[in-house]
Amino acid sequence: MRLPRRRAAARPSTSPAPPPVPRADRFSAGDLLVEATADLSSRPGRLVTTLLGTVVGIAALVLTLGFAQTTALQLSRQFDRFAATQLVAVPAQAQVGAGRSVAAGRLPWDAVERVERLVGVQAAAVVAEVPLAEGATITAVPVNDPSQAPVAPPRLFAASARLLETLEGTVTTGRAFDAGHDRRGDRVALLGARAAERLGVSRVDTQPSVFVDGLAYAVVGIFDGVAARGELLDAVVVPTGAARRDFQLPVPGEVQARVLVDSGAQVGAQAATALAPDEPASVEVRAPAGRSALARDVQADVNVVLLVLSGVVLVAGAVGIAGITTLSVVERTGEIGLRRALGATPRQIAAQFVTESVIVGTVGGLLGSATGVLALLAVSFARGWTPVVDPLVAVGAVALGGLVGLLAGWFPARRASRVEPVVALRGA
Repeated sequence: MRLPRRRAAARPSTSPAPPPVPRADRFSAGDLLVEATADLSSRPGRLVTTLLGTVVGIAALVLTLGFAQTTALQLSRQFDRFAATQLVAVPAQAQVGAGRSVAAGRLPWDAVERVERLVGVQAAAVVAEVPLAEGATITAVPVNDPSQAPVAPPRLFAASARLLETLEGTVTTGRAFDAGHDRRGDRVALLGARAAERLGVSRVDTQPSVFVDGLAYAVVGIFDGVAARGELLDAVVVPTGAARRDFQLPVPGEVQARVLVDSGAQVGAQAATALAPDEPASVEVRAPAGRSALARDVQADVNVVLLVLSGVVLVAGAVGIAGITTLSVVERTGEIGLRRALGATPRQIAAQFVTESVIVGTVGGLLGSATGVLALLAVSFARGWTPVVDPLVAVGAVALGGLVGLLAGWFPARRASRVEPVVALRGA
């Protein structure tokens, strides 16, 4: 009897199994960009509303930084022109009790020549207020009318020839007296703009005169623009030679000098020795500390306020983007569920909403940056300023807009990625 053959047991295959074929991603980066832009363009009204907050915030930020740089330049020029270039030397004061003080020293009459020898000094002049006797008047008419109410006369100052050059004043009518007038003691006078208006003198071609305690002084010019010594605009200024002869002016009151920017400390350290070599402590010198230090302090305070305001507007824009994106997630729940049912992953859903927010933020940053730069140019042109715009600020504002969109769209995108397909389709 033949026994049935036994089948050989199936041996397991020793050949390795083929690797699984990876499924191609059916939602590429190009598809993501197309879907994001298509949804934004389908709702232009909402897009404009969403952009508005970002545009305003970025424009305010760019405008603030641009104004900060532009006004810093203008303030620096103004402060450098007046505060940072004006040096004053006066006799030191000594306390004599009961809150009274007297001059502890005196300035020489050749103070101008001494100061102008110092390196960094561009021009110098001596200035002194001339005390008038009680009842003395300064008028533009020689006859005193007793029927008129008494009026306080303008102040009287004596100065050397280069006063207006030192103070960077301007002669609006006529001319300034010169060193020859001062040396000869000629009775000529300059009127500050407000003093001329008060005395009724508007022109000098008719050779008007002012009468100082009865002495006639021919008006040779009217000046304005002495911002460093604004009180001179309400005064009559005569040469020191005439004041010494007619009113016995004993000594110069102070020395005013115009120095180069950033040379104030050096000139200030040398001026006292130049004016009083034997006793420098008898002269007090007030020199500018440096280039527009006050301007930088003022500008820093203004910048803080403006940056806070622009930051508030920018945060409001981010909140607007977040709110609109969240509303879009709620309205498109059915669409999200359908995409999930067709195979879109939560990451892809989140990426789409984040991309939409970044696009909105970037476009808002671009428009806001352009708006801020144009507004700065327009205001600077209207004011006659030199606009200063840092290119990094304009480019960085666009990137900042995209970052704001990214941060604002993160939470709504995360919420959209958690929507379950069945719940979404059932709710739709």
